[in-house]
Order: sequence, then structure tokens, then C-alpha cells
Amino acid sequence: MLKTINPGARTGCVHVPSSKSMAHRQLVISALGEKPSHLSLNGISDDIRATAECLNALGARITQHSTSFDVEPIQAANIPDHIVLYPKESGTTLRFMLPLIGVLGVNATVCPEGRLMNRPIRELTDELSRHGMRLDFEKNKIRASGKLQPGDYILPGNVSSQYISALLLSLPRLEGDSRVSVIGKAESAAYVSMTLSALRTAGITITEQSPSFLIHGPQRYMPPASAAVEGDWSNAAFFLCMGALSNKGITVKGLDLASVQGDRQILAIISWMGGSVTECEAWITVKKDKLDPIDLDASQIPDLVPAVSVLMALADGESRFTNAGRLRLKESDRLENTCSFLNAIGASARISGDDIVISGKASLSGGEADACNDHRIAMALTLAACRCRNPVTIIGAEAVNKSFPGFFKQFDSLEEE
Repeated sequence: MLKTINPGARTGCVHVPSSKSMAHRQLVISALGEKPSHLSLNGISDDIRATAECLNALGARITQHSTSFDVEPIQAANIPDHIVLYPKESGTTLRFMLPLIGVLGVNATVCPEGRLMNRPIRELTDELSRHGMRLDFEKNKIRASGKLQPGDYILPGNVSSQYISALLLSLPRLEGDSRVSVIGKAESAAYVSMTLSALRTAGITITEQSPSFLIHGPQRYMPPASAAVEGDWSNAAFFLCMGALSNKGITVKGLDLASVQGDRQILAIISWMGGSVTECEAWITVKKDKLDPIDLDASQIPDLVPAVSVLMALADGESRFTNAGRLRLKESDRLENTCSFLNAIGASARISGDDIVISGKASLSGGEADACNDHRIAMALTLAACRCRNPVTIIGAEAVNKSFPGFFKQFDSLEEE
């Protein structure tokens, strides 16, 4: 779908959806629980729906309502002899489901969609194969079978933190102790912290012995009978950055200032660049002040790159993202496509190895750009329109449904300054 955004700053108040990352984790934990549970969410995205549907195929009974899920845990009697899982285009869903298939000891065919089969998975599947599973790759599917065994698992830290989280979520269910060792620098480490936090809430004990995790088994998952999924800092970043382009500012509600989400760093980044940030327990307001250039390491905050790149494109000088190579492995080649969308609307951005170098301008021209089936690029283009001289037309704007189906409704509720 095409979506045309009129140029100019916005002001007003928005309420961000629940964290997609945390919802994935809480759904898996609830499905492994001892008793039924209820999860409340503000907004249910395509990725979250994919995880719920896969867990249902694995023997859970998850009922979706408009703003919640009722979860009846997986029961062995409900698992068919052979199951088919459709993770759609959700990398988190695919990576979380594979070890769970092995823990349950079921035969499954996994059918990813879109670019998902081209995203990293082999490092995880090789370890699963070493511990009792059989995984056969075909053109558009993965066939999985065998019973996962406890033991010593070794994973790289610089490919996907979801590998680590996937094992931490599932291995406590096994009849024996396991260790997950991380080789090299752990990138996106905050996502592993989110997993550990969610597991602690369900009574699961995992001992951190950096760079490894000791997991005793078997353990019982005891999530709260009722819980609310906290707000999503990754999606909030686009509105917070809009505030940095607005004289009157934008107020964002629904965020936890004590969250372990790594993308909470967006507030510090905006402050470092000169924006005005006011924090309260129930809301955060960001207003325009100035935009200074900045150099940032992207390895721990890859999902913030599209939003912050827009601020860099409007800063007074040259900015740089370093260590951004993993962006090539996202929903799109986000390294290439971040530069492409910026340049398409009049910015000056280039790739230098694994870095993105952006020369700031007072404003951007606007125009037409492709979201490349990437939800964060679609939202970043909307953000950029707030400092363009002409409208911005987004090709493939429906990509926002992956994580934030209500994004344009929230944006359209804001007033033009």
C-alpha cells in the first residue's frame, strides 16, 4: 500500500503498543506453564500472532481477544503426531520454536515466509543437531524431529541474541542440567536480559557465569495467573524522535522507565544529540532544542538505527553508526536500505564497511521511497516527513503491521504544528 505523509512537525500524545519482544517471551513461558494464564497487551502484531499460532500447533490452547490472550499450557495429549508451523516472517518465532520442538520431542515441518529462510539460523540448528535433533533444510521449509538432550551448548554472540534466548526459554524443561556458552562479544545483550527477567517472573532459575548460563533441569514454569506486557521502546523510538523535531513536543505514554529493554537508550541518545527530554512515571515528553551530530555503536541497538538515522540526517554535522554489519540480516538489508531511504528523500548517507556515515542537513526534500517490506523503515520514513519540505510517499507502508499495526492511526492523531 502507498501512504503519503504531509510534511511538517507534529505535536500531541500517543500510547505505544506492548513490547513485541517481551510478548514473544511471555507467550512461550505461559505455554510451558503449569496452569492457565492471561496476558494483556496493547496491540497485537503479525509477529505476535505467529508465535501464538505456532504454540497452538504445538499443543497449547491460546485464545486471542482484542487486547489479550488466554493461554492454556501445552498438554502432551493435544500434540498431533506431526505438526506444521507457520512462523510467517518472524525471526523470533522461528528461532524460539525450533528448540521447543526438540524439547517436546515432536515431528514438525516449519514453513517460513518472505526473507526468513535467508536470515541466520544455522548456528542454532547445528547445536540442536548435536544434542539429539534432526533438522533437514528444503527449499522453503525445515523438517525437525528428535528429542533434544541436555548438555553443553555453544553459540556465537555476534550473530543473533535470539539463539541464546531460544535455549534459555526451553532448556529448563529438559530432564537434566545444561550450559549455554557464548563465544565472542554478545551483541543485543539486552534482549537476553529480557529473557532472563521473564523467566525469573515464572520461577525459573538460571545462573549467569559469564560468558555462560547454567540451567538446571527439570524446572516448573509458574508464570503469574495474569500479567500485562510492558510498552515497546523500539516502536516508541519513532515518536520520541518526532518530538525532537517539534517545538511543542510529543508525549509518549505506556513505557516503563525501569525496563530492561535495551532500546530504552533512545532517551539518552536524544539527550546526547541535544533534544529536550522530560520524564515522568506515566509519560515522557520530548521537544526540539538542537540536533548535534553523534557517533554510535549499533551493535547493541540495531533496531534504533532507522529512527536515529533520521535525526542524524538533520543534525548539524556528520554522524556515524559503527558496527552495523548485522543490519544486513534483518527483515531487509537494513544497512543498505537505511541509506537508500534517506537518500531517496534528500539526505546524504553512505556505507563505509560496516558503518553508516550521514551528513546532516537543515531539512530534507521529501519524495517517494520504498519501505522494502521493513516495518522500521516504513516508520522511519514517516518520522522523516516531519522535517521535509514536500510530502513523503511510502511504498509498502503496510509493513508496519509486523510490529505496530496501529502506527498510522497513532500518527494521524497528532496535530500538525
